[in-house]
Amino acid sequence: MSSEPEIRYSIVVPFFNEQENIPPLYMKLTEVMDAIGEPYVVDDGSRDNSFRVLSEIYEHDRRVNLIRLRRNFGQTPALKAGFDFARGNIIISMDGDLQHDPEEIPRFLEKIEEGYDLVSGWRYARKDHWLMRQIPSRTANWMMAKLSGVDLHDFGTTFKAYRREIIQEIQLYGELHRFIPALASTTGAKIVEVPIENLERKSGKSNYGIGRTVRVFLDLLIVKFLLDYSTRPLQFFGLLGLFGAGSGTLIGAYVVFKKLFYHISVMQEHGPLMLLSIALLVSGMQFISMGLLGEIMARTYYESQSKPIYTLREVKSHRKETGDSAEPARPSGNSER
Repeated sequence: MSSEPEIRYSIVVPFFNEQENIPPLYMKLTEVMDAIGEPYVVDDGSRDNSFRVLSEIYEHDRRVNLIRLRRNFGQTPALKAGFDFARGNIIISMDGDLQHDPEEIPRFLEKIEEGYDLVSGWRYARKDHWLMRQIPSRTANWMMAKLSGVDLHDFGTTFKAYRREIIQEIQLYGELHRFIPALASTTGAKIVEVPIENLERKSGKSNYGIGRTVRVFLDLLIVKFLLDYSTRPLQFFGLLGLFGAGSGTLIGAYVVFKKLFYHISVMQEHGPLMLLSIALLVSGMQFISMGLLGEIMARTYYESQSKPIYTLREVKSHRKETGDSAEPARPSGNSER
């Protein structure tokens, strides 16, 4: 029988080249939540002295656990690493650039206590560049709300609070951390939004750019497919296939009718139309075949264990030193709890 004490809260903070911001963020976190459970900090392959600064904090505070990834995998895998290893019943995630104020954490926890499963921050007064960040973000958030049916103003912020059983059941990869509320909604999670202040970055360089904003729109297509068709891909590709094959059949029938009853030269009179008919028929059959293959792959995926989306260089934890005999959570979405 494990003597592992119950952990109420875990805070997950991913860092990438944020050495100047780490000490003040740590001080603010400890001031706000002195009885914090286990803060997990994830070094996402930083190239500055972030890991050294984090290691010094780890050595002096037994509540801090440090996960170092082998390289810079990106924010989603870094968050997933922290989520997989967190033990708190309530998990709070936030950025490490001091643009999220730890003093707002109690407001998130109040909503959790009210019965919500996921509390998402809303940067109601953003201080980012209006053209490069605000307009694309608002457009993406509006589209995501419409596509997912989750009425949120701000899907992209990392500042969120989750019940552990909700976040650890969600498979994350790519840049899907922005769409966790949409993915969680499929499990029936109760979701609410709280306004937060978007502070200005005081030091360091932002890791976000217009290129990442553009990729968000591609991720929207992925999320829409995952929400509606991940377990039934044939209904997506099959509809496209039937439309293509049906259109090709109608066009081909028209051309054959002209040939049989009006004795026209098909290639001379309707050559492009005939080629279009063949192309639509072939593409339609291909889409139907893709749907069938997708059904087989979906079955294989859901009936097998998924692989982790990150690899670890090292994990620093005080668990063994305190006599914790429980196995650490496995780095996959199917870890035993």
